[in-house]
This record gives sequence, structure tokens and C-alpha cells, in this order.
Amino acid sequence: MLARILASLAVRPLTLAVLALTTVTAAAQTRNPPPASDRKPDFQGIWISKSATPLERPKALEGRPLLTDAEVAELKARADRIFKGDAKSDFPGGDSVFLSALGNLEEYKNPNATGGVEEMVERVFENRTSLIVDPADGKIPPMTPEGQRRQAAAAAARVRFDPAGPEDVTNDRRCLTFGTPRLGGNFGAGPYSYYQIVQTQSYLVLAMEFIHEARIIPLDGRPHLPQHIRQWSGDSRGRWEGNVLVVDTTNFSPKSTFTGSADNMHMVERFTRVDADTIDYELTLDDRTTWTKAWTALIHLTRSDAKTYEVACHEGNYYSMQGTLAGARAAEKATDDAAKKQQK
Repeated sequence: MLARILASLAVRPLTLAVLALTTVTAAAQTRNPPPASDRKPDFQGIWISKSATPLERPKALEGRPLLTDAEVAELKARADRIFKGDAKSDFPGGDSVFLSALGNLEEYKNPNATGGVEEMVERVFENRTSLIVDPADGKIPPMTPEGQRRQAAAAAARVRFDPAGPEDVTNDRRCLTFGTPRLGGNFGAGPYSYYQIVQTQSYLVLAMEFIHEARIIPLDGRPHLPQHIRQWSGDSRGRWEGNVLVVDTTNFSPKSTFTGSADNMHMVERFTRVDADTIDYELTLDDRTTWTKAWTALIHLTRSDAKTYEVACHEGNYYSMQGTLAGARAAEKATDDAAKKQQK
């Protein structure tokens, strides 16, 4: 469990520490399911996405939504060779496990990694070749010019080495938010994707272990907040469609970002209890200022016996900010000093 927390250092230059096991009441951990008369599934517990399936279908598998069982077995065997035993590979975030196996690499290396395979959790291979189920090609739809500009700006901010102030540093590095939804990338699956779900008749809470974010979702039919009120993770409202919990989220902040989308994103999530140990988590994202059409992904969440821990990534991320900004000022001073020498 400690390894799961410390593995965060391999993903982001964040100052994280495990301070203590979060105290969770017995009611939150083992709460009785809603009365049978409610006839609603009980989603409570700890859940994780372990899927190795990439968000988008790789080019090498174009036109192939499904692999054969033999191909799945071969990919798993390759992944075991690359990432298990005495393997010297780096920690593989996001789609890296699947893509490494598909490419049949000798070992996986990432120059930004600060951890190895000991930080992994078991990743599950399945027949699907993408988490995206719509469009049928398994790809995120083309981006609009406006979406491309926002995505490029977000990418530039991530690698910026000379921030003038904290506002020039990305939200995750400032420990403000790791973003909603947790789909794709390092936080979509693996050791950073633990959820705790707490459920009552009136609310459902999605508490994410990493960066200790909690989405509190009313189920009582209340309307969305006024459009001028914006939040990092949007404004969520839940409703039941039979045994499926549907969560509608709007009102994202213009400072939020998900692959170029921000305040215009509309997200609809559908939670379906498949069996005692599985939730099908389907989400549809729509923002016509970012993508040419809506798209949908499906994730299988697996019940876990693990407990969630506090991830001490406090808002502001003081020590990282101190080092980042001090480094930027030092670089500016060095540039100024060099210019003064040339003028002499």
C-alpha cells in the first residue's frame, strides 16, 4: 500500500507523502445497502480500474475492435516478461503496459520515471482494443480549431520552465485537482485510480484517493447550479434509470482542462452494477467547441479489499512551488547576468 502512494512520484513532480491511514468510519466502509424496497443497486466500497486497454485504439489495430483469446494471452505473456519478476522496466503509466506488449519491447523506459515495476498493480488484459466504444473506430473525434488551441496551450503550460507565478503552473502540479473525469493517462487506471463510493438514498460520493478529491452528487432531483457558478469538477446531479445510476455534469470551470475541453464540457456517466465485484462505468463527453461530436468510453471498475490512504498533496503544493518559482527566477538572473557581460 505504501508503494502505491510513493509511486505517485513517478508520474508528476509533486511533493507527496503518506501521513496516515485515513480514518474511515465503519458506516462508510461497511454501510448496509439501501433497503430492498428501494430496489437500487449498492455501489458502496473501494473500486479500482485495472484495465490495460488503451483509451484509443492503436494504429496497428485499426479496424479491429476485439482481439482473439489467443492474442490476449500473448499480450499478457509479453507484459509479464516486460514488467514482472526481475524486469528492469520503468513504471508504466497510462497506456504504456498495453503498448509495450503490443510492440513486444525488451523493456520499457521513460526518462521522466522515478520508479520501477515494483510500483505497479496488476493490469488486466481483455479482448477490447480501446476503452472508447463510440465512435466505432475507437478514436477521440477530431478536434475543432478552438479545441486544438486550448490543448496546445495546456501542453505548453505543462512543460513551461519559467513560470512568472503559481498561476502559470498546471492544476495537478499545484495540487488543486487531477481533473474530471479520470480517464486515460496515469490517473485513468492502475495505482492512481482507487475510488471509494459512499451511498445514501439522497447522495452518492465519489472519493478519489489521489489528491483526495470528492465529488458529492445529489440524487434528489434538484436542478443544476446557475450557469455563472463554475467548479473544478463541474456540478453533478444523479438520477436513476431503472438499476442504472446516471450522473449529469455541467458547469465546469474555464480553468479546468480535459484534453482541450473546459467550461463547455457536458459529461454523462452511467454506473451499472454488473456483479458483486464489477461496475461498468460508461461516460459520454460532449463539447462541440472542442470535438466535432460526442464520444463514449467504457471502463470496468473492480472491487478491491484495499483501503484508501491520505495523499498529502495539499492545495498550493508549497515546496514544489517554492522550488519551481525559485528555479525560474534563478534562470532569469543567469540570463540577465550573461546579457550584462556581453554588453561590457
